[in-house]
Amino acid sequence: MTSSAVVVSVSATYLVACLAIGMWPSKRTSDSATGYVAGDRSLGTLVMYFITGATIFSAFAFLGMPGWAYSRGVAGLYILAYGALGFLPFYFLGPRAARLGRHYGFVTQAEMIAARYSMPAIAGVMAVISVMAFVPYLALQMKGAGYVLETVTRGGIEQWQGAAIVYGVVLAYVLKSGVLGVGWTNTFQGIFMMALAWFMGLYLPQLLYGGIGPMFERIANERPELLRAPGLTSTGAPWAWSEYSSTVIVSILGFSMWPHLFMKAYTARSERTIRRTVVLYPTFQIFLVPILIIGFAGVLFEPAPPRADQILPHMMMHTELPAIVVGLFCAGALAASMSSGDAMVHAAASIVVRDGIATAFGKELDPHKERAWIRRLVVVVMLGSYALAISYRGSLAGLLIYAYGPVTQFFPAVVATLYARRISGAAVFGGLCAGIVVNTWFVVSPESRPFAIHAGAYGLAANVVTLLVLSRLTRPCSDDAFLCVAGTPPG
Repeated sequence: MTSSAVVVSVSATYLVACLAIGMWPSKRTSDSATGYVAGDRSLGTLVMYFITGATIFSAFAFLGMPGWAYSRGVAGLYILAYGALGFLPFYFLGPRAARLGRHYGFVTQAEMIAARYSMPAIAGVMAVISVMAFVPYLALQMKGAGYVLETVTRGGIEQWQGAAIVYGVVLAYVLKSGVLGVGWTNTFQGIFMMALAWFMGLYLPQLLYGGIGPMFERIANERPELLRAPGLTSTGAPWAWSEYSSTVIVSILGFSMWPHLFMKAYTARSERTIRRTVVLYPTFQIFLVPILIIGFAGVLFEPAPPRADQILPHMMMHTELPAIVVGLFCAGALAASMSSGDAMVHAAASIVVRDGIATAFGKELDPHKERAWIRRLVVVVMLGSYALAISYRGSLAGLLIYAYGPVTQFFPAVVATLYARRISGAAVFGGLCAGIVVNTWFVVSPESRPFAIHAGAYGLAANVVTLLVLSRLTRPCSDDAFLCVAGTPPG
C-alpha cells in the first residue's frame, strides 16, 4: 500500500468511527425537541468536560494557532490567555441558568432572556447575532478540514471536496442523534487529540532541532522579533498592546456566551456537574501548549508553506515520517475541526428554531415538529457555512477573532437577566442592537477606529452605555419570582 493510501485509509477509518459513535446515542434519547437539543438534561461530568473542552480544539487549534506561532510569534499566546479564564463567568452564570431551564423548560439563553423581560423581540435579535457569529466560525472548521485533506493527499482531494466529505459525516450524526451525538463524539475526539498533540509537540522539535530548547535558541538568534511580546500583526508589524489586550478581554467575556457552550447549562445533570466542569476546564490549555510549539518548530523550516495556516500539514508532508503517523495527524486535525463544527451547527439550527421561529414569531410547534424544523435548519446552516468556507480567502485566525465580537454582546444581557432587578427589556434590546451595530461598523471599517482596540470592545462599550441610559428612561422589569428561581435574593 502506498503512503498516500495509508493516510487516506487511516483518515477514512477515523471518520467511520466518528459516524458510528455519533449515531449510537440516538437510541438513548427521547424523540422530542428537549431530547434533541438538551439531551434530556442528562449529561454527566465526563461528557460535559469534553463537549466543552473539545470545542476549543477547533480547526483553529490545529491549523490557525500553529500558523500564528509560525508567522506572528508569541501573538499566538493570546489563546492561552483567554482560554484559562474564559469559562470562569460560567461558574456563576451556568448554575443559575440551569435552575431556570429546569423550572421553565428553557434550552437556549435567548429564551431565558426573552422570558425574563416578556419581550420576544430580544430572542429574535439574539438569533440573528448568533448566526452572524456561528456561520464564520463553522466555515473556519470546514476550511480547516479541507486544508488538511488537500495537503496530505497532495491535491488528490481538493479543499472543497475534503470539507464536503468530513462535514457529510458530521451532518449525518447531528441529524440522527442531536446533542448526545455531539457529546459522545467530542469525548472520543478530545481524548484522541490530547494524545496526538503532545506526541507531535515533542516529536517535531526533537526531529528538526534536537529539542525544544535548541529550537527556541535558534529562533532567538535568527528571528528574535517573533519572541517579543505581544508578537506581530498579519503584516509583520509589531502588534499593539492595546489591541492584544482588548482581544483577550473580548474573548474572555465572549467565551461562555457562545450559545453552543452556554446551552450546556441546560444539558447538565446537576449544578455540581456545571461547576466541576468549569473548574476542570482550564486543564485543556495544557494541551494547547504543544500545538504552539509545533508552530514555532516551523519558523525556520524549509521550504516555506503556501499559507501560514498550512504549516503543520506542510511539515508533516515534507518530513520523513511514517505514513501511519501522517494518517494519525490527519485524523487528529479532522477531530479538531469536527469537535467544534458539530456543536456549532447543532446549536445554530436549534437557536433559529427556538429563538427565532418559536419565541420571536410566536409560532407554536409541538415537540416532534420542532425537532423536524431543527433538522432542516441544520442542513441550511451547513450549506451556508460551506459556501463561505470555499469562497473565503483570509486566515483562519481572522475568522475566529471576528466571531467573538458579536457573541460578546450577549454578556450584559445575560448578567442583567440573572442578577439585576432594575433593568428593562427595552434597555436590554437597545443595548444588544447598539453593540452589534458598533461592532459591525468597526469590523467593516477598521481604519475608522479611534484607537487600536478590538471591534467587539467598542461594541460592548456602546452596549453597556445604551443599556444603562435606557434603564433610566424606561420602566424596569421586576419579576421577583424569576430571579428567586435563579437564586438572586429579594432586595
